[in-house]
Amino acid sequence: MKIHTARRTHGFTESVIRMMTRLSNEHGAINLSQGFPDFESPDTLKIGAARAIYDDVNQYAITWGAKRYREALAAAYEEWYGFEVDPERHLTVTCGATEAMMSVMLAIVDPGDEVIVFEPFYENYGPDTTLCDATPVFVPLASDWQIDFNRLRAAFSHRTRAIVVNTPNNPTGRVFTREELSKIGALCQEFDAYAITDEVYEHILYDGARHIPMATLPGMRDRTITISAASKTFAITGWRIGTVVAHPELSDAIRKVHDFLTVGAPAPLQEGVAAGLEMLPASYYEGLSDFYGAKRDLFYPALVEAGFRCLKPEGAYYVLADFSDLSDLPDDEFSFWLTREIGVAPVPGSSFFHDPVDGRNLVRFAFCKTEEVLEQAAERLVHVRTRV
Repeated sequence: MKIHTARRTHGFTESVIRMMTRLSNEHGAINLSQGFPDFESPDTLKIGAARAIYDDVNQYAITWGAKRYREALAAAYEEWYGFEVDPERHLTVTCGATEAMMSVMLAIVDPGDEVIVFEPFYENYGPDTTLCDATPVFVPLASDWQIDFNRLRAAFSHRTRAIVVNTPNNPTGRVFTREELSKIGALCQEFDAYAITDEVYEHILYDGARHIPMATLPGMRDRTITISAASKTFAITGWRIGTVVAHPELSDAIRKVHDFLTVGAPAPLQEGVAAGLEMLPASYYEGLSDFYGAKRDLFYPALVEAGFRCLKPEGAYYVLADFSDLSDLPDDEFSFWLTREIGVAPVPGSSFFHDPVDGRNLVRFAFCKTEEVLEQAAERLVHVRTRV
């Protein structure tokens, strides 16, 4: 029998990030590859989810999300950003932001369309576009992770259906400014394109940086599809609770895809997140900057001292580091060596680029770990210079 697989699956590999986690586990390394915290999530959410389970909230929620959760999130958007969201018409709850992005792409992108993606990019965006039989158009950021607007404008055309905007950004740590987002929005309006925003790190910001939802900018309310998740805000990456906010007609299409893709997100876990949104004070969200900022300020200098070249993140919890002063190995071999011989697992930088050559001297580290673990990683990385 000749095995046949669909052509749409031939243009990309499995997740390199998840592969590095398996390699880290195999060698007993400190896993700074996959971006999941190694500390406790808030008791309020865990108690809320456990109570829901014991109260037998164990059957399907409404396909597009439990009413309590949608209402709590709509109230939060109003409080955080003055962003008015109708929980019945605008909001869909998904199985994580990953499913949210795929559902959105399948709902709005036709074969032959183009989707603009900044690079370096989170590894899902290119394959998501390809799975829609559309074409990703990659726009490289400058060496300091700034947007080259001449290059961006040249990427737009009559075939552009959407642009993916991830801020705070994974893997660069950039937080796009109001001015930058406004310029992107102006291009979307000029070329009649959608902005699909990935805002999962919206509360993890440093040094006074502010998160500006694209949908709150003039002219962008109806053409922005806002994706976020509870995963990073509440350190519950395994719960897989994502959200999409969109115009009602777009929401109808997204909900149809979501329904047949996954049916719905876990009902009791939605109740747990709702409890967190209802009960946690504003100081919780404000405190995330200091909480993760302390981790950044511990780990970033250790990378510089070890010989990596990198920019200090403005948001999210990753550092994309240049190791070319330390080794001539390509990024994947250097990552494997670092995992096996030094005991610290990063992600090869090439997984964030369309052309792997562009990431050959880069690796990404996640610093969403306890200070103790980050100190251990720093102590190990000191030895890179002498052992590479």
